[in-house]
This record gives sequence, C-alpha cells and structure tokens, in this order.
Amino acid sequence: MEKIRVWVGLDYHQRRTQVCVVDEQGAVLCNRSVPSQIGEITRAVGPLGRPACVAIESCSGAAQLAHELIEQAGLPARLTHPGYVNRMRHNPDKSDLSDARLLAELARSGFLPEVWLAPEPIRDLRCLTQRRVQLVQQRRQAKVRILALLRERRVAEPPLSRWTRAWMAWLIEADLNPTVRWIIDGLLADLGGLGEQIRAVEARLDEQTAGDRVVERLRSIRGIGPVTAWMLRADIGRFDRFRTGKQLSRYCGLSPRNASSGERVADAGLVKAGRGALRTVLIQSAHRLCRYDERWRRLFESMRERGKPTSVAVAAVANRWVRWLFHRMNEQPAAA
Repeated sequence: MEKIRVWVGLDYHQRRTQVCVVDEQGAVLCNRSVPSQIGEITRAVGPLGRPACVAIESCSGAAQLAHELIEQAGLPARLTHPGYVNRMRHNPDKSDLSDARLLAELARSGFLPEVWLAPEPIRDLRCLTQRRVQLVQQRRQAKVRILALLRERRVAEPPLSRWTRAWMAWLIEADLNPTVRWIIDGLLADLGGLGEQIRAVEARLDEQTAGDRVVERLRSIRGIGPVTAWMLRADIGRFDRFRTGKQLSRYCGLSPRNASSGERVADAGLVKAGRGALRTVLIQSAHRLCRYDERWRRLFESMRERGKPTSVAVAAVANRWVRWLFHRMNEQPAAA
C-alpha cells in the first residue's frame, strides 16, 4: 500500500526538535518533541507517510541538519527564511508547537519562503571568512586601545603615518609611564599574534579556493582582490541563483529602503539584508572604484554634483557595480 503524502515542519533546537506532520487536508498527524538526531526525526516522520517537503526555519545549525536529512535519510529538506516566516505568524502566542505547525502548513500550501541551502564547501568557506572578520575586528580594537592610551597620557606622536614600521619603531622606544608601557607591550604582542592568525586564515582560504572557477573569474575582474573574491564566493555562492542584478544587490544589503507614504516618495538608507561584513567589503571596493576606475568615478562625481552626500554616492556605486557584476558572472556557465 502506497504511503500518503505528508508535509513536515521542524522547529529545530540544539537538543530537541519539535516535529509537526500534516496531511493533504491539513490535519495534524503528529506534533511532538524529539531529540535533535536524524534517527529520532525519521522515526517520528516515517510511519506517518511519504514526506513531500520537510521545512526547517533557517538558524544556527539548521543548514547542517538539512544537509544530514538529505544525505542520510533521503528526506526533501528545505530551509525557510526566518524573517518572512515571522511575518506570517498571526498567533500572538509563540510556542514550539505553533512554530512547527506553521512551517508544515506553509510547506503544504506552497507558500514556503525557501532560501538556498549552501553545499558544505561553501559553508566551510563562510566559516573561514567569518573567522577572518573576527580577527580583523580584534586587531582593530587593539589598535584603537593603543591610540586611546596615547591620547589619555597626552603623548605627542611624531609626524609619521600610523602603524608604519617607522611609527611602530617610535612606539616601541617611546618614553611612557611603566603601567602604560606594560599595557601597550601586551597589546603589541596581541597585534603580532593576530597578524599571524590572519595570515594563516588567508593561506587556508587561498588553499581551499585553489581551482575554484568562480573565485578565479572574480579575481580576474578589475577591482576585486582575494578578500573580496572570498567574501563574494562564501556569501553568494552561485550568482545564477538570483534572477536579476537588482535582486543580488538587495541580497548584499546595497539597495535603498523605500519609505514612501501617500504622495511622499523617499528612501531611508540601505536595506537590512545580507551579512554586514560583505556589505562593508563591497563599500570599501566602491571607494577604490571611485578613485581608480573612470566609469565609476564619473557616476560618483555626477551624484556629488547633484548634492548627494559622499556616503550615498559611494553606496550607489556599490549598488550599480554589484548589478554589473551579476551580468558579468552569468556570461558563462557557473560552477557549483
């Protein structure tokens, strides 16, 4: 006898997962908590029917769970966008039971806001780029603390560019209060260690992306260095999963947010989307393009002449450049 089709919603947590199973009529066949193990989840779902879709709200660990359900249990797992799912909730009372049922109902009705499930190599690349971002932030914080100490003690700096070899040599030999000297020496040691770790992560990234056709194509484009290429590959993965360049730009958090009402039409900053580190890298790339690339410099200058602030003009260049990059990267068949 053929099993009936069912739709499954999983409200995943690290230790336990709420499993809700509904049939074609929307009747709840099961809604219970099980340990967050593949065997336990499949035992809860298997006897009730043949899953047409297993919906999991995207969160920490959800991508790995979906990957294991697909590879080990052969279940059609799909990740859902947490923001859109949250907006679809009408019940003011939030619980694991209601969340799992909502996911199952969205899957059954065909309104599931699905997001891309990145393959494991891309998720590994994301881990490495996130680690690099963390180390760079720690290095920046150490530098800020050193400058704050010099400012607090009214130490006169020489007319040198900060953090150059000459400036660092002065800092090491500067006559400072013993306590301040001890703190700064510790921060300098931290800077040295962080620099080594950053170089190690970059070497790992270079090794892991060796032979990656997408990264190679990105690095062949003017204005894209290794860090930008790694970030784009890790966060975007495949450029052909977007329908338009405008959609890609919005995913990167570079599109202006609409704030219109009635006859008033206005923008209100950039949309809150994508990873902040990716947007930062793209904005930094746009600054370089405005200085060194004639095409993008003309766009930047035209916006400045119209009275736009520098930050707005640079963000517009980043937006247009990402949309141009979308078409450039889709000129040839994409790699996985």
